[in-house]
Amino acid sequence: MLTARDIMTKTIVSVTLETSLNDLAKKFVETRFSNLPVLDEGGQLVGVISETDLIEQHKPLHIPTVMTLFDWVFTLGSEKSFKEEVDRVTATTVSELYQKDPVTCAPDTTVRELAGLMSQHRVHLLPVVDSGKMIGVVARLDLIRVMED
Repeated sequence: MLTARDIMTKTIVSVTLETSLNDLAKKFVETRFSNLPVLDEGGQLVGVISETDLIEQHKPLHIPTVMTLFDWVFTLGSEKSFKEEVDRVTATTVSELYQKDPVTCAPDTTVRELAGLMSQHRVHLLPVVDSGKMIGVVARLDLIRVMED
């Protein structure tokens, strides 16, 4: 039975927390990858960033509705989510947009289990981690290539 080790991409293309969003966009275009692992300054995996994360930065900001009643002011919606939206639209580096705590897999994870992880967690890239070190990645395309055999 095929495993992550058999189908993973061993050449890892990644970005760091300090990567600018302009450089990230260039890397997406140059590599044609839609998801990239995010590494900290020590080279440890800390998350994943996708083209969708970058695109969502440009979606319109939703201003919360405010209602007054007898000199009381009520905000309809969460102030926390509004702050998160403001942070999103003003982001300049990967550290402000990436998805933390990535779903990962082990080298001996079977193809069927990989498909289950991707489907369950709605992710398109699984970093392959062995003894705490990222040794490769499995993308949706890697799974599709196996299916055509």
